[in-house]
Amino acid sequence: MTGPYLSAAQLRSRMVLAARWIVTEHWPADDGRCPVCRVPDCLAIASAHAYLDATGTPHLSPGNRP
Repeated sequence: MTGPYLSAAQLRSRMVLAARWIVTEHWPADDGRCPVCRVPDCLAIASAHAYLDATGTPHLSPGNRP
């Protein structure tokens, strides 16, 4: 739940977590298509990558996680 009582840092943190979750869920399957949207060029993962890049937050593909 978000509300007016959250600071900018808290909102950014929640947005980063949401973007990372989207990257994980929409990561292309072996056939190159998004497993959720079933399209080769998934708008959700593109938007999440763009947000993470704009905020300077590193993000890893699901297969490259420690």
